[in-house]
Amino acid sequence: MTDSERIQKGTFDALPQAMQNAIEAAWIEDIGSGDITSEACVPSEAVEAAGFLVKASGTLAGLDVAEAVFAFGAPSVRFEKLASDGDRVQIGDLVARVEGPAREILTAERLALNFMQRMSGVATATHDAVTALKGTHTKVLDTRKTTPGLRLFEKQAVVLGGGVNHRMGLFDQILIKDNHIDYAGSVLAAVAGAHRHLAETGRKVPVVVEVRDLREIQDALAAGGVDRLLLDNFTPTQTAEAVARIDGRVATESSGGLTPNTVRAYGDAGVDYVSLGWLTHSPVSLDISLKSMDALKKQGS
Repeated sequence: MTDSERIQKGTFDALPQAMQNAIEAAWIEDIGSGDITSEACVPSEAVEAAGFLVKASGTLAGLDVAEAVFAFGAPSVRFEKLASDGDRVQIGDLVARVEGPAREILTAERLALNFMQRMSGVATATHDAVTALKGTHTKVLDTRKTTPGLRLFEKQAVVLGGGVNHRMGLFDQILIKDNHIDYAGSVLAAVAGAHRHLAETGRKVPVVVEVRDLREIQDALAAGGVDRLLLDNFTPTQTAEAVARIDGRVATESSGGLTPNTVRAYGDAGVDYVSLGWLTHSPVSLDISLKSMDALKKQGS
């Protein structure tokens, strides 16, 4: 392995283990026993260059992941970043350049693009929601409604778009939802159970309670020891009333079918957070292509 290959391998090894595992699994899924088209059509000695071309405006995310894909599966290819994750990009921007064995470029192309396009779509959607809330103090949260196996990638994209990560999974926050309340018997019983569990285990995690109406708000406040109230499927008018009743005693969050087009009314109602499953289950992937440098030169002429 050459020095440059070792350096690029480091970009892969620097990722969290879950991301490395996902990239390796995706590589196996796509490449299998080998890229037979490139092997059949492209001379083994061919060396080429190509650029990642942006074809829609948005927020760039996944460039570091694309570099890691090449480091993992095409280590002889030199990957040069011409932009940074989190940048706002426009149609026609070149965000990276690769050069090396043509077969390796072609083999890694689609997987690198899949990650980058998906993550950029999530980051762009998040940016749109953050922009819609400009002038309010409300922050944008993601949810657990992520693509199985890709949660770390999508949550990283939310941060790059200006949002804030909610809990990563079921392990790092007690979030008492409607079904927990129904199964426990009441808000008071569910919150009491949460406090008992934390006392017995010595764990320290936030306690968040999802409430469906003003009565449940009062019950949660009476229970005490709650870090945030999640106002589920409240209208903006109901949200403003709830925020007034809570009066800053705990943080507030709105959720339930919100999109970048609807969050402003909730920000104006005064909530501290809005959580949008939409960010990771419904965004449009950003259009990015990998084009040979010869094709890009002709396109620019």
